[in-house]
Amino acid sequence: MQSGADFQRLRKLLRGFVFPVTAAFLVWYLLYVVLASFAPGLMATPVLGNINLGLIFGLLQFVTTFAITVAYVRFAGNTLDPLSSKIRDEVEGGRS
Repeated sequence: MQSGADFQRLRKLLRGFVFPVTAAFLVWYLLYVVLASFAPGLMATPVLGNINLGLIFGLLQFVTTFAITVAYVRFAGNTLDPLSSKIRDEVEGGRS
């Protein structure tokens, strides 16, 4: 089953989403940490009242996490789930 074309396609699709998104998020998080450590003046730049760039970047970490979750759920529902259901049906012999 693991050597089948559908399973290999499923793995390729999953890795094609997960690896780049994970790398991008880690770079974004590392940038936040590096700026907080080495550019405190920049991060302390006021934007609106007591709200500064550091606070905005910190909150954007949460926004990014939720956006990635939404993107993955949509990707999985539209792309991965149909293919994995097809593979499961083939393995189970069409049983429900």
